[in-house]
Amino acid sequence: MSTVRWRIGGEVAEPLPRSPGTPPGRVLAGRSHRTLGVGVVLGLLVMSAASVASPALAQSPPPTGASSQDSPRPLNARARYRPERFAGRAGRYYKLVFGVDDLSVRLVESGDLVRFTWRVLDPEKARVLSDKRLEPALVDPGAGVSLVVPAMEKIGKLRQDAPPEAGKSYWMTFSNKGQKVKRGDHVSIVIGMFRAEGLVVD
Repeated sequence: MSTVRWRIGGEVAEPLPRSPGTPPGRVLAGRSHRTLGVGVVLGLLVMSAASVASPALAQSPPPTGASSQDSPRPLNARARYRPERFAGRAGRYYKLVFGVDDLSVRLVESGDLVRFTWRVLDPEKARVLSDKRLEPALVDPGAGVSLVVPAMEKIGKLRQDAPPEAGKSYWMTFSNKGQKVKRGDHVSIVIGMFRAEGLVVD
């Protein structure tokens, strides 16, 4: 009797010995079931490995840039720097020679008057600014005018002539009839020997 062979999965297989009375198809079926079982197990193992590896592959790499905490903070609004009006030589000059600082000139009463103020550091040196025998003048070269301190009937001249004291501020007011002196003009204050030039009108 010739041997019967079958080709299964690229391999040649011989039929298993069968007991008497067993049909030939039953032996082949048993061997085919075992082959399919091995293929199913291998397939499950491959699917399981793929399911484990896929989440790791799906994860995106961490960002390479710096975090928000490491990013430089925007600079806050810088503190407004207001330079001293008479810093440097001019400031030292007024302090050493006339004993005053914090000089300012500004428009008041809707521009009809111009007020000059100063602070006393040395009362003896600053006495010239309060000397009522002297006639102050505010000179505006750009406008071509020289303003004077007006005298009121019941008040007198619009200026302080009390003896100066250290640490106190004093003022005098000039008449700006016609409002020829404008804000931003550079003016000079002349009181006897005292002369302050380049004061900007506020």
